Amino acid sequence: AVLWALIIVILVNGIRAPFERFTAEETSGGATPASKPARGAGFPSSAAGAFALQFANVYLNYDQNNAPARETQLRTFLPDGADPQFGWNGVGRMQVQSVEVAGVDVRDANHATVTLSARTADTWLRLAVPVYADKSGSLVVSAQPAMLPPPTKAQLPQGGAPDRDSALESELQPFLGTFFQEYATGNQEALSRFSDGTTITGMANTVKFMQVKEVVAPKGSAGERTITATVAWQPAAGGGGELDQTYQLAMVKRGDKWLVRDIRGTTRPNAS
Repeated sequence: AVLWALIIVILVNGIRAPFERFTAEETSGGATPASKPARGAGFPSSAAGAFALQFANVYLNYDQNNAPARETQLRTFLPDGADPQFGWNGVGRMQVQSVEVAGVDVRDANHATVTLSARTADTWLRLAVPVYADKSGSLVVSAQPAMLPPPTKAQLPQGGAPDRDSALESELQPFLGTFFQEYATGNQEALSRFSDGTTITGMANTVKFMQVKEVVAPKGSAGERTITATVAWQPAAGGGGELDQTYQLAMVKRGDKWLVRDIRGTTRPNAS
């Protein structure tokens, strides 16, 4: 009796399984639901940024003595029927020195706002430019832009000074002085003597080394340290001016000699 009961259960399950799969596919239309595309998927962000940048270089430069030229240049960017001067009253003069793309806020596959940073003679401003993209990728400024205040300045976190290794700082000072002299020239043969096997390119005489003004070496491992060094450079095209700049160096010790594994700009605030 048990054997017959087991056979009946197997037969019932074998018949029911295909039926359940069929009804499930029929309910769902026979396809797995597609995941929802990300907001703005398909919007040509890079092209829109470049388009808005070109527009802003025309829009933010005007001169009442040359208004027709501005009107002609704006036609490339504006929708049909738009105000030819796009809100300018035809009076005065303004000229921007530089314009850069600060960001692209994509709203959907067709709409985005491109934010630009611009500088006049003595003022920074931001310009929000609405851009529409059609299915073919063609672009147009869809409405009048809006001037916005420049971004606020961030406040650095208040951190304590590092626990410094003054003995190592004194030891590294002459080493780094010689290293940065060669780093200024870009002499590969000389730089290889300071390197832990990595290639250090150098500045190719675009600067003249003046001095290492400060070395900050936090306490740590006896064989490896990440330090910062503030160096005074004289730019080759700087007319005798000097710039203090701070570098982060990954140092390793081989025997009794310290070597440079990596050099880059520092992200550490208030290194000293």
